Amino acid sequence: MGEVRLRASDINKIFISNKKEVVALQDVHMNIQTGEFVSLLGPSGCGKSTFLRLVAGLDTSTGGELELDGKPITGAGRDRGVVFQQYSLLPWLHAWENVAFALKKEKSLNKSQKKEMAMHFLKLVGLEGFENHYPSQMSGGMQQRVAIARALVYKPSLLLMDEPFGALDAQTRKEMQDLLLHVWEEEKCSVLFVTHDVDEAVYLSDRIYVMSARPGRIAKEIQVELPRPREWDMQLTTEFIEYKREIIIELQGKRNVSAAKQA
Repeated sequence: MGEVRLRASDINKIFISNKKEVVALQDVHMNIQTGEFVSLLGPSGCGKSTFLRLVAGLDTSTGGELELDGKPITGAGRDRGVVFQQYSLLPWLHAWENVAFALKKEKSLNKSQKKEMAMHFLKLVGLEGFENHYPSQMSGGMQQRVAIARALVYKPSLLLMDEPFGALDAQTRKEMQDLLLHVWEEEKCSVLFVTHDVDEAVYLSDRIYVMSARPGRIAKEIQVELPRPREWDMQLTTEFIEYKREIIIELQGKRNVSAAKQA
């Protein structure tokens, strides 16, 4: 780990719905160091995706400071790669063309160089030999691999992932988690991973920020001191189960408090 890559201070986000203010995020603090894998975990509707969109530059906060490498985030940028749950691939392009499409504005690269880079990242995500397949010819897991390759092809310093494996079946999800760890270790980029799955967060992360129900706040920060590389049988260990227990108690406690306030 190294210097702070992402710094969020007192982040607030208010939406207007039916002429009423809805507080989505309140006083959110967070930092991610260079090369660190951080998960943002919390119940549905707590503001996880809203925060990720702010970091991606796809939306603006109502208040607070958000910096990447010491510079304010004022919009989308090539220093951040984004992977959503929906693959958002262009159906008329082959796999390699979908990846190379992210390099469209790179005038310093010719078509051959762009294809070479696309092929490198398709190989990295295990899709060597499928470069000429259309999205309709690939499974959901394969399409998400293409989406990950596309997000990485211009070498972002921060990879943002919004529940990228949520639509996959259990077995494919496990495979994609291991793939992601492999890619992260190879590329050494920082990752902000949004999920509501406790096991997934513990298995992947160096640190976990647990969010409360709306308005979203950081309820707890957990350092995951499990050895790397991670293996699946690690999830059967006492240490892993203790991390799960700590998180579930935190989430359940906040849910009970929220329900009591509404009663």
